[in-house]
Amino acid sequence: MLSCVIINYRSKNLLGGCIESLMALENVEHEIVVLDNASGDGSVEFVREHFSNVCVIANSENRGYAGGANDAIRATRGEYVMLLNPDIRLSPDYAQKLLARMSYAKDIGAMQGKLLQWDFEKNEATGFIDSAGLQMFKNRRCVDRGQGEEDIGQYERAGEVFGVTGACPLYRREALEDVLIDGEYFDESFFMYKEDVDLSWRLRLFGWLCFYDPEAIGYHGRGTGAVLRRGAMEVAKKRGGLSEFQRSLSYTNERLMRVKNELTGLFLRHALHILWKEFLMTGWIILRERFLFAAFKDFLKKYAQARKRRSIIMRQKRVASSEIVRWFE
Repeated sequence: MLSCVIINYRSKNLLGGCIESLMALENVEHEIVVLDNASGDGSVEFVREHFSNVCVIANSENRGYAGGANDAIRATRGEYVMLLNPDIRLSPDYAQKLLARMSYAKDIGAMQGKLLQWDFEKNEATGFIDSAGLQMFKNRRCVDRGQGEEDIGQYERAGEVFGVTGACPLYRREALEDVLIDGEYFDESFFMYKEDVDLSWRLRLFGWLCFYDPEAIGYHGRGTGAVLRRGAMEVAKKRGGLSEFQRSLSYTNERLMRVKNELTGLFLRHALHILWKEFLMTGWIILRERFLFAAFKDFLKKYAQARKRRSIIMRQKRVASSEIVRWFE
């Protein structure tokens, strides 16, 4: 069975469409769960009133994406777990296509289909890609592959990817249990942002595959916008659209996940790329985003815990640098 979990925070206006999309899934035995992170906007009451067959887990506090997802995974029993943002809409055969492959390819731990950007104002697909899987670069910058590109068939080949995006990931429960660290599937010290990259990286280290299938089509609203971020200048221009809160968490969590998952051999191989990126980022902070000095202090506070979890991961990993290097190059 598939457990479909919507992680909700103050998105009452989006919940109905997302739930109806899940109710329309074809040829898959599934349950629908809404995990609400103390939204206080009437989300819980809305779901209970209009969707009596949907299970609601109402947290008394906002535990972020990571904590909320962990709560929901523990509360469900499906062999597979699909986590969704409320601004996701799925084609009726989305889950069927992914599960068909996962049912016989037992080494796939996580999957996603092709996500296209959805325009909620016009209530239609835009024809632009939101995510074709996560892509990692030598400097440890990780992006949604193809994001912001017009969909002209350039990502029509199914295959492995570095990881799966947190907007709509499908996980094998066995894989999640296998990479459990300190009782957490997602690292709750992240709260939100980069937790999907961190988990994908850990799955890779433990020998699980992350897979992309373009025949499964989904749609994502993405409040921060699906835009091209190909170079440093484009990244810099688009950062202004993110809040200081978002940028701070992203900065801290990116460095935490590297402490936890980086293999020494790969770091030495790519050291110049990594250090050059850090040099540029430090200059940017000094010139434009001095509030990130506080984010660096937060990283230092969480460093000891990250090192502890790193020791667990490195003891239990099953993959050597030579096997994983291709996902960074």
